[in-house]
Amino acid sequence: MANTETETEKKPVMIVGIDDSDHSFYALEWTLDHFLAPSAPNTPFKLIVVHSKPSPTSAVGFAGPGAADVYPFVDSDLKKIAARVAEKAKELCHSKSVDDVLVEVVEGDARNVLCEAVDRHHATMLVVGSHGYGAIKRYSSFLLIELHIIRSNLYSIT
Repeated sequence: MANTETETEKKPVMIVGIDDSDHSFYALEWTLDHFLAPSAPNTPFKLIVVHSKPSPTSAVGFAGPGAADVYPFVDSDLKKIAARVAEKAKELCHSKSVDDVLVEVVEGDARNVLCEAVDRHHATMLVVGSHGYGAIKRYSSFLLIELHIIRSNLYSIT
């Protein structure tokens, strides 16, 4: 049986990378407002929201002999944060009438997770929010493609 979408109807994929910061949710909201909500429910892109959940090992680091006892608690907290981030993203998309969204939570370093998601989904566009420092700023120097930065008066959209 044929796929529900034919090759000519396949939409380009847009990935939005989020974490639990206000900046990343602003980037998601900005993306929804400028690319998807105006034409909902027939959006021009297939939206995939990706959240990178750090591993408990990277969150705890080398804490010494008691670290093994702490890992289950840290892992539980990281899973709760990831579930909260995914739910908040779904609610934001739903509030903008964009219901055809896939939310992925992947364990790993955000830079690698986002690059792998772009490759896996053959994404046309990657959107991430940035407060101007930290992993996302370093991520932009990690990319081998042209990066466009869109700035608002409150936040930077990378």
